[in-house]
Amino acid sequence: MTMKVLCPTDGTPHSMQAVVAAAELATKYGAALTICVVNVAHGGGRGPLIHHWSDAEAQKLLDDAVAVAGQNGQSDVHTAIVIDREAASGIVGYAETHQIDHIVMGTGDKRGLSRLVLGSVAADVAARAHCSVTIAR
Repeated sequence: MTMKVLCPTDGTPHSMQAVVAAAELATKYGAALTICVVNVAHGGGRGPLIHHWSDAEAQKLLDDAVAVAGQNGQSDVHTAIVIDREAASGIVGYAETHQIDHIVMGTGDKRGLSRLVLGSVAADVAARAHCSVTIAR
């Protein structure tokens, strides 16, 4: 049974389609919805650790996604900024830690031969997640 839905977003149109699908799924099952941004960390070691987005940019991505979820029936949305060196491991790790039972995520706009395969992050999450994963298009 779906009780906790996680939807990672990066602000792209395909991730916003996933937010719509996640909001609809959470509404249908009366599940809690969490939207997260994985702020990938680069560098470190000998140099500084640099995040992909500033804190303000990551928060804006979440605010935009929460607004979309609200337009699709979800008024009580939880949010999280996850820091990890890789997006897929951040998503899967958050899902495991917070007992998420369904992940809804997007995959890029594919054309030609590339439409036959999922995006690398979506494929990694689907392969590694302990729970159901829905790829929204």
